Amino acid sequence: MRMLWAFLAFLAAHWIADFVLQTHWQATNKSKRVDALAAHVTSYTVVMMVASAALFGPFGLLFAAANGVLHFATDYVTSRWSAHFFAKQDWHNAFVVIGLDQLVHQATLAATMWLFFGARP
Repeated sequence: MRMLWAFLAFLAAHWIADFVLQTHWQATNKSKRVDALAAHVTSYTVVMMVASAALFGPFGLLFAAANGVLHFATDYVTSRWSAHFFAKQDWHNAFVVIGLDQLVHQATLAATMWLFFGARP
């Protein structure tokens, strides 16, 4: 049960890091500028490091760093893909890609929790 609560805490931290703290500049430029993507992923990773350290101690920092790298790779692809649809004003498919992006992030959190901590949420 503890891991379920930890997973829910990571989902909440993910929401804060991926949406609440993402600036307008990061959101509008991460699909075309690697510095904007890097700034977004840096703030994301810091939030996840705080959450991970609080829940799992220093070992949690490796979990957060791994998720930062995977978050960068996911957003590198999905931000460009959704930007393509937004440019065409194809709102449905743009939001389908954003939903897929979130699914991948959530699956990544679950998989890395299992790999790092040996527990299924």
